[in-house]
Amino acid sequence: MYHVIAATTNPAKINAIKLAFEQVFGKDTFDIEDINVDSRVPQQPIGNTETRTGARQRVMAARQVRPEADFWVGVEAGIEDDMTFAWIVIEHEQIRGESRSASLMLPEQILKGVREGRELGDEMAFLTKIDNIKQKGGAIGYFTDGLLSRTSVYQQAIVLALVPVTHDIYKQLNKKDDE
Repeated sequence: MYHVIAATTNPAKINAIKLAFEQVFGKDTFDIEDINVDSRVPQQPIGNTETRTGARQRVMAARQVRPEADFWVGVEAGIEDDMTFAWIVIEHEQIRGESRSASLMLPEQILKGVREGRELGDEMAFLTKIDNIKQKGGAIGYFTDGLLSRTSVYQQAIVLALVPVTHDIYKQLNKKDDE
């Protein structure tokens, strides 16, 4: 049984990890342990680089806390230009997989609040009157009327991030000449 560390305590992200791992490995093949680690980026990362860095740093911190695990998964949501998205970073042994999620264009009024230093989740909670919306469907769920959610969008990206660590031919093609 795989020991998977979710470098988050956000239920929407943990559920995405669970669903993706079930898709790839099957049910009852892993246990997920969620841990609270610091991404060492702002609460609301801005830009592709800062968001990706946050996901990578979550994985690094999780590996330090639980070095005995089999997988470490970091999910970091961010804003770039007028879009919300997330970076997924997964490490297994010495292999890393990364993927960027689909993006959702955000209304200017929400972006204004983010530019003023507030988190997207806080702006959405204020707008929708849904308490803690970021741990539920998020902006994605709200604006797609539930057709998609943070969980569903992140799940797809997690499956893609697992490819470099699970697919044998991919791993062979990715080997360095000195191996």
